[in-house]
Amino acid sequence: MLRSSGRRFLIVGLLTLLMFIPLFFAAEVIDSRKSYSEATIDSVGEEWGGRQYVYGPQLVIPVETTVTRVASRPKIDPETGVVQTDPETGDDLFERFRETVQEASAPVHLLPEAFDVDIATQTQERRRGIFRVPVYTAQVDAGFDFDTAAAERLIGPDQRLRWDRAEVWFGVYNNRSLRGEARLEEGGEALPLEPMSQRSGVKALVGDPRARDRYDMRLGMNGAQLMMVSPVGRTSRVTMTSDWPHPSFTGAFLPDGSTVTEDGFTAEWTIPHLARSMPQAGLDDPDDAARRTTFGVEYLTPNDFYQKAYRAARYGILFIALTFLTILLTERGTGRPAHPVQYILAGLAQTTFVLLMVSYAEHLGFALAYALSSAAVIGLLTLFGVVALNLGRRALVLGAMLVVVYGVLYLILRSADYALLAGSTLAFLALALTMIVTRNEDWYGPDAGKPKQRRPFLGTTSEAPPPPATEG
Repeated sequence: MLRSSGRRFLIVGLLTLLMFIPLFFAAEVIDSRKSYSEATIDSVGEEWGGRQYVYGPQLVIPVETTVTRVASRPKIDPETGVVQTDPETGDDLFERFRETVQEASAPVHLLPEAFDVDIATQTQERRRGIFRVPVYTAQVDAGFDFDTAAAERLIGPDQRLRWDRAEVWFGVYNNRSLRGEARLEEGGEALPLEPMSQRSGVKALVGDPRARDRYDMRLGMNGAQLMMVSPVGRTSRVTMTSDWPHPSFTGAFLPDGSTVTEDGFTAEWTIPHLARSMPQAGLDDPDDAARRTTFGVEYLTPNDFYQKAYRAARYGILFIALTFLTILLTERGTGRPAHPVQYILAGLAQTTFVLLMVSYAEHLGFALAYALSSAAVIGLLTLFGVVALNLGRRALVLGAMLVVVYGVLYLILRSADYALLAGSTLAFLALALTMIVTRNEDWYGPDAGKPKQRRPFLGTTSEAPPPPATEG
């Protein structure tokens, strides 16, 4: 290295910036591995049942309209009963007449007055290769009723409701997820369920709903990642319970209250009809509007090791800079400053830390993988300081600094909420310590104060000759 401390600091700074390149590629490897993991989780989740959305019930009542129209028919001879023909052309003769018929119109869709849902999920784990995929089984218990009087106000004088053909539709995201028990009851009477043909869900022919009161439905289903509900009732009350300890409440509404423990969670919602844009009764299918107002729980593994490794790669430049700075400060007085190649080797060793951590974590878990990877890097760099950098006992300072750095990094990765706070504080303390240690540093080097003389034609400088001696 150069004799000037200032120039050495600048060169080490440039080498630190150069380390962005291997860190970038390490982050890309981690991101690619994370994408592969997510694709595996999505694949297994879809095969198990996929993300679940319960869009809730609606009462669908067919409508017939009385229509009078003008039509034509062959003209029949009343005496012979034979179709009359034109005597000149021989073509059949037609006559116009009026007829009154019943035509199907848009059905009436009624949403429930009270919609009470209890959802209980039990999680389990599926494996594919080295990846573990959390999935769940759910039992959905729903109770609801309808205000059938609202249907009469939607039809015209020439229309009539086909009460005998009324159906209850219960929408879900995918019928493939339905497992176990599926039943619909009203007043103790079981109503047979059938799959819907044009959409996902089940339906039941209920007969005249004016004679019915409250319906009770139970559905068993498989799912993964999400459990969502749409508040289709005038008043919707939803309760979710699960043994999953890391819920992420998401969607259009947050719960009114929730309890989360290591054994699972319980959450409750109460949503009035004024909070969502769906009429209680109408001629339009409310399915699209119901899909836009879902809420529920996302089953996530919080702060997984891919996220931690990716953040470690982003913070890596800070720790490489601290390592370079420690080497630069501890090598003073050794008589043999570290070469730029040696700085690069030290930086590459720290870059491989995140790759080691990810590869080990996929098999051993985050904590053990972090301990092994950090111990390997700290041991390697400390040994490098003794053998290659000739730091002697000063290599212990480098090792101690690395222990502190990787200890702080572990705390940063364990808590995403305090990552910025810990990282910025560490950077400030490192800068402050550097300013204190180098307060008396001669940044210009030992020859900075000597006058220079430009040599003609060569364009170089040399030390100025001493002034000629004068006679006494």
